[in-house]
Amino acid sequence: MVFAVGAVAYLVGAVPIGFLIARAFGIGDLARHGSGSTGATNVLRAVGKLPAVLTLTGDVAKGALVVWLGAQIAGGDAAGGAVAAVAAVVGNCWSVFLGFRGGKGVATGLGAMLMLFGPLVSLPSLIVFLVVVATTRYVSLGSLLGAVGIPVVALALGRPVVPVLAAAAVALLIVGRHRQNIARLLDGTESRIGHRAPAS
Repeated sequence: MVFAVGAVAYLVGAVPIGFLIARAFGIGDLARHGSGSTGATNVLRAVGKLPAVLTLTGDVAKGALVVWLGAQIAGGDAAGGAVAAVAAVVGNCWSVFLGFRGGKGVATGLGAMLMLFGPLVSLPSLIVFLVVVATTRYVSLGSLLGAVGIPVVALALGRPVVPVLAAAAVALLIVGRHRQNIARLLDGTESRIGHRAPAS
């Protein structure tokens, strides 16, 4: 059962929404633009606001969908949703449809966490993300702080251990996918939101 949940969640998470939307708007290969990520931030820089909003919405939706599906497949067991959340983020980051390239898991992770825990756990981290991005214009910094905040809040509110562990795993995946961003933040060369991404 766990394997079935993980496999379905991975495949749904692996659907490269940003890549497909960028292609629909005339960008042949998003990997050749900016960071090469299929996430909404790179779509914003490479294509524009509307494609970025569509990408963000689609990635959040697929994260929420897989957690719901995982719980249904597992017969309502919360562990099914937890496994699905992690698998979906893995799929988003390393999509089988793109030769194991992909995004950084932030929006898909947010959708998964919203469905797994509800807004009480997830919204504080979303607020942190928005405040950090608004004040620093570093999407990567907001994403990192928001991702790490969710398992901390979930643990503080006494949520069940398996979903908390899943949230921690998702946070670790997101931090790992941002390792180059972290290096650039530390040396002051990280791009701020609003900069157009050049084609490589």
